[in-house]
This record gives sequence, C-alpha cells and structure tokens, in this order.
Amino acid sequence: MKTCPECSEKIVGREDKKFCSDSCRNAYNNKINKDTTNFMRNVNNKLRKNYRILSELNTDGKSKARRDKMINKGFDFDFFTNILHTKTGNTYYFLYDQGYRSLDNDYFMLVKKEI
Repeated sequence: MKTCPECSEKIVGREDKKFCSDSCRNAYNNKINKDTTNFMRNVNNKLRKNYRILSELNTDGKSKARRDKMINKGFDFDFFTNILHTKTGNTYYFLYDQGYRSLDNDYFMLVKKEI
C-alpha cells in the first residue's frame, strides 16, 4: 500500500499516483523548492527585480538607458546571472535573456538575447 509523502495518508486511485490530493502535492513541492536561506531568497529577489527593470526599459529588444534612470528604479549592478565577452572586446552582463553593456556618458545599451 502506497502512502502520501506529505501526510502519510493511504493513496487511493491510479497505480502511479504519488500524492493523496492536490493540496498535499502542492505543499510537498513548495517545501522542497523553497529558498532554503534568507541569503538565497534575497539574491533571487534582487535578480527578479533587475530582470523586471531591464524588461520594462527594453521593450523593443534593443535600446539605451541612463545609469541614473536604472538606479532610480532600484537596479543593482552587482547582481546578474552571466557575463558575455564578445570578439570585439565588449562585455555584456545578462539577467537570463535581458542584458546590458556600458556605453559612454553613463548610458547603457540594453539588449534581449533571442533564445
């Protein structure tokens, strides 16, 4: 007899059923997928916020933005997911598919990577 990994109740139904109910399935998955520390949660929140700001400023897939405008919206330049160095010597900082690189006069080129 199989039991639910969340509440240990007996499972009734299909042979491959793993949980007794949707609420147990959701509770179990929320438990194993939650950020385990405040540090992780804070970093993930900053990455999400930076991504939202870039998406908001870069609606056309390629645009420019001033540093002060990005900072005023709460952008934190210390948090990004990866760096791309091009053959021409440019360095792009990406948050998933949204990226930016520094230009002259406190401007940034905003780009969206086609996935």
